[in-house]
Amino acid sequence: MSYDTYQSPLSSRYASREMLHLFSSDAKFRTWRKLWIALAEAEQELGLPITDEQLEELRAHQEDINYDVAEAREKEVRHDVMSHVYAYGQQCPKAAGIIHLGATSCYVGDNTDLILMTRAMELIRDKLVLLLGDLAKFADQWKNLPALAYTHFQPAQPTTVGKRATLWMEELLLDLEDVEHCLSTVRLLGSKGTTGSQASFMELFDGDEEKVRALDQKIAEKMGFPGVYPVSGQTYSRKVDSRFLNVLSGIAQSASKFANDIRLLQHMKEIEEPFEKKQIGSSAMAYKRNPMRSERINSLSRYVMADAMNPAMTAATQWFERTLDDSANKRISVPEAFLATDAILTLYRNVCDGLVVYPKVITAHLMRELPFMATENIMMDAVKRGGNRQELHERIRVHSMAAARIIKEEGGENDLLERIAADPAFGVTLEELKAILQPEKYVGRAPGQVTEFLRDVVAPVLARYPHIKAYDAEVRV
Repeated sequence: MSYDTYQSPLSSRYASREMLHLFSSDAKFRTWRKLWIALAEAEQELGLPITDEQLEELRAHQEDINYDVAEAREKEVRHDVMSHVYAYGQQCPKAAGIIHLGATSCYVGDNTDLILMTRAMELIRDKLVLLLGDLAKFADQWKNLPALAYTHFQPAQPTTVGKRATLWMEELLLDLEDVEHCLSTVRLLGSKGTTGSQASFMELFDGDEEKVRALDQKIAEKMGFPGVYPVSGQTYSRKVDSRFLNVLSGIAQSASKFANDIRLLQHMKEIEEPFEKKQIGSSAMAYKRNPMRSERINSLSRYVMADAMNPAMTAATQWFERTLDDSANKRISVPEAFLATDAILTLYRNVCDGLVVYPKVITAHLMRELPFMATENIMMDAVKRGGNRQELHERIRVHSMAAARIIKEEGGENDLLERIAADPAFGVTLEELKAILQPEKYVGRAPGQVTEFLRDVVAPVLARYPHIKAYDAEVRV
């Protein structure tokens, strides 16, 4: 590690090695060579005088990139693509004359960006699926544990711990749909030439439009894509980058919501994120267990959501067939959005895998509020015994306000049940009232909703991806 030069924390601390490799220079330049081979193969198949010997020479040196030659050449000519064309040609003297034939720099630059973004989004997809599997186990384990639910962060009708987890999952499923749509619609730029008119290829193929069209399709198939964008300028539309990063922004939004919930639950001591034996929570307060992983999810998510504005503004300000004001921004904003989202999902899985649930605390919080929530049932039972609904409603209102005052002003316990039992208008004993306060009676269909959701919605999604292998969601720092 270099201590005297700035390094992106996404590289040194947060992102996975797999994602870092995808956006490395090595991955980029190896993809360039694959694209040059695909172009030469397709041109030969369509009748251009390219020999098998030339193609074999290109394939033989596909992986052993002579970086020293390319770097020295770039210092002279100040052009990265032509420097690598030159370096490849030095290794392949017989094929040197047909490398990059008819193409412009965007042939390798833009097609490579699309390929690497697609691979990166596939990695994001796989991590989303694994995360859904983790959350499914958590939701199933805790589907029956009643917990106090909140609206406006004020006590509301009870839910269950597992049901709350399905809310996190539902948002991730929406994100997965967006990821799948993005992957199903992405195409290559293909071989479009300087302004997208394919004029150079029309010249190569003596005006044969069918061969020029076929060249595009052949290149796409060789690179594992179903096709190319039918029209373009010199570049593919920068709205594609915006589309990709909007999907990542959606994932960040979902993750941030989850992390906020965990931070609030940890404050209430109901659920905690994992805390390692030797982990230090605070330099001053040794007793603290700060939710640092969830806070990091929030922090990185905020970056991704803000970063999604970059390709949006770039797409909006492109001129005609091509300008270069996209390049410097794009080479920062796009990779770093993927690196940050990758880190977010690793953190999310790490937190989910080690969540600690405290059922007694959860039950205690619920029981403190449950008497208020049971009042409607108590009132209906009293009406069945001959009471007046309006009069009973007023008595419950008065008793509830008094009990709330004891809690808020005196820090006392909720004595609402005792007040109702002492009121002859209700005709019920304290023991009878306590028998009513069984939390599972107030969670509605929450447990059943979890079971149905996991069975009918989540399981089919997970079944579509049996090839995805689990990995250790280790947090490096």
